[in-house]
Amino acid sequence: MARNISFKQAINEALDLEMRRDPTVIILGEDIVGGAGSPGETDAWGGVLGVTKGLNAKHGGRLLDTPLSESAYIGAAIGAAACGMRPVAELMFLDFMGVCFDQILNQAAKFKYMFGGKAKTPVVIRAMVGAGFRAAAQHSQMLTPIFTHVPGLKVVCPSNAYDAKGLLIQSIRDDDPVIFCEHKNLYGLETDVPAESYAIPFGEANVIREGKDVTIVGYGLTVHRALEAAEKLAKSRVEAEVIDLRTLSPIDLDTVIESAEKTGRLVVVDEANPRCSIAADVVAAVSQNAFEALKAAPQMVTAPHTPVPFSPVLEDLYIPSADSIAAAVSRITKTALAA
Repeated sequence: MARNISFKQAINEALDLEMRRDPTVIILGEDIVGGAGSPGETDAWGGVLGVTKGLNAKHGGRLLDTPLSESAYIGAAIGAAACGMRPVAELMFLDFMGVCFDQILNQAAKFKYMFGGKAKTPVVIRAMVGAGFRAAAQHSQMLTPIFTHVPGLKVVCPSNAYDAKGLLIQSIRDDDPVIFCEHKNLYGLETDVPAESYAIPFGEANVIREGKDVTIVGYGLTVHRALEAAEKLAKSRVEAEVIDLRTLSPIDLDTVIESAEKTGRLVVVDEANPRCSIAADVVAAVSQNAFEALKAAPQMVTAPHTPVPFSPVLEDLYIPSADSIAAAVSRITKTALAA
């Protein structure tokens, strides 16, 4: 039975279901237990935005409050995974990756290859990503391309509650390290989500709107901006096909290439900075594999190559918008947008 629940609730539900199913699943993070058990507190804080709230009461000692040391507890989670546990470590903000990147880059991502395929490292690192939360330059970055570049890591960035639940369950069950990116501006977005457990396979993009004139590709929050742009373009009789990548490593380029061959035009939307971004990667792949089918040069709609500004006005301009996506489409379809 499906209910309408939020992205944040879907994450919580996936963790709850997997902890019930598998006693080796544990959660580590800062303030995920918090004040629980102290005078006046009957429940855990559930992390900085309360995503894991309530799980401590259900699963007790399997939620571990950690020191304010990302290098310590991310390293501990990776070590526990190598020894037979299935840890889920909450990095809080992906921006903090710099403190513990060696453990991820040179340890977790490499174990399988360094030990002849005999080592398994089933660790999930959950982290908030993205701008628009007025959290300034050190808490707002979309660093997905950095992790996607590293062989041995899997990278996930869902756009809705249904996908968030299914992809997180798949992530916990996977035997490789997974970076699970949660856009903080999606936490309140509600979608119909089944109560039962289900897993969504990695590497399968979702065509969420069909069209014949242009292909728009996004992931995370940008999917919703792409859909808004598609509605705007429809008023000008431009039918856009919208694709949600869902996972960035592995990435489903076949679906994107097939769509681009059909429409002849491509716009890729990415909140990351433009250099070496997911958008650049997808545009390169389509240009290399479907060049003769293209009717116009592929377009990238990204954040500018600057840190995220704190000013609300500038931050709103920084994030790819429906208008900037529609403008990119109009450039390659030679269509004047309807007012």
